[in-house]
Amino acid sequence: MQNIDSTQLLQEMLTSTAQEVSIYEMIGQGGWFGSTILVILFILFLFAIYLFVERYLSIKKSSHSDPNFIHNIRDLVHDGKINAAVELCRRTHTPEARMIEKGILRIGRPLKEISDSIENRGKLEVYKLEKNINYLATISGAAPMIGFLGTVVGMIMSFAEIANTPGQVDPKLLSSGIYIAMFTTAAGLIVGISAYLFYNFLVMKVNKSVHQMESTVTDFLDVLNEPIN
Repeated sequence: MQNIDSTQLLQEMLTSTAQEVSIYEMIGQGGWFGSTILVILFILFLFAIYLFVERYLSIKKSSHSDPNFIHNIRDLVHDGKINAAVELCRRTHTPEARMIEKGILRIGRPLKEISDSIENRGKLEVYKLEKNINYLATISGAAPMIGFLGTVVGMIMSFAEIANTPGQVDPKLLSSGIYIAMFTTAAGLIVGISAYLFYNFLVMKVNKSVHQMESTVTDFLDVLNEPIN
């Protein structure tokens, strides 16, 4: 390979990369491996958006509760209307209502047994809220590594092609290969950061819902300890 003036090569590389290149052109010029990496990242990005929207709507629906719910339960329990209290829980369709229902069905048994029953139901409700959220954590970690893999392999393929090119190296060929290879890292970071933000936002919403559930259960146990007039 002939010696190349580094200053001239750098200037020509910057000039060639300054030309406008569309995403479709970059995907097409990236070869089969680079194109595959970008397609995988695009699929992961769509999957992350789907998970975020689906989980957000589900958590939001579960978090919507009637502020008078526990007061209505207190009145029904104190009046001895256990069946009516159970029906109210079943009509409410919230995690805390399903937990309270388990406790109401065991009224008359030791308070420890009631509390354990509510806690077991609570674990199931928390699992439902957290369902599939860990996939976002996985995507947030995997996407940047996949993008970096595309960059490393793209650089290897680019320099291998240059090494096999007789005569003087075409700066446009070199800059184009590097440009496309770095694009996979950028794409991986975009997907990873997005999934990371989605994950932490949903975790915050779940924690808020869990706190709400714990507060409602505490109020219900206080109801059971209250003297009936």
